Amino acid sequence: MTAEAPIVAVVLAGGLSRRMGGGDKCLRPLGGEPILGRILERLKPQVDAIVLNANGDPARFSAFATPVTGDVIEGYAGPLAGILSGMAWARMHHPRAHWLVSVASDAPFIPVDLVMRLVAGAEAARMKLACAASAGQAHPVFGLWQIGLEADLRHALVADGVRKVDAWTARHGCAVVEFAADAVDPFFNANRPEDLIEAERLIGLRGDAETS
Repeated sequence: MTAEAPIVAVVLAGGLSRRMGGGDKCLRPLGGEPILGRILERLKPQVDAIVLNANGDPARFSAFATPVTGDVIEGYAGPLAGILSGMAWARMHHPRAHWLVSVASDAPFIPVDLVMRLVAGAEAARMKLACAASAGQAHPVFGLWQIGLEADLRHALVADGVRKVDAWTARHGCAVVEFAADAVDPFFNANRPEDLIEAERLIGLRGDAETS
């Protein structure tokens, strides 16, 4: 992707995956390859750099040739901690970057035009934040974040104890960008073992065609 200022993406894999029985959800196989591989394949053409937010030994992700950064604050503080970590990584490695895009690590059908449409939505609304929605439901972790809000987010997490994504975005305003959810919801996430079975069915249903 070519842009006047680079766009960085963070794949959020720092959670404990309790509903999946622990471990890394993104490494579970789906249609013959790990979920993370499917996500990276769809995301790479849309951005200039990707970092994986995951705690513990980063070597378990070595096959994906993607940098890994752990949470910059302690205590498994949820997706906002991962977004903050992505902001910090972007500032260090891509200081010219203006936007950070976040995606969940258990969503194998993310739209191939996700980033373009989130940026357009934020710019049209003149907002510093945007998030995706489908079937009338917002998906806050599939979002666009102005990296200049890093200090504000860190204060919210550390000093104010904010944990819910929408509780923080409400402070700044957030553009909502609606995506079609016809045969397959592009933000379907595999949280539980039975979701993996459903995802396999959906792959067959859509022939793994591009979803927008």
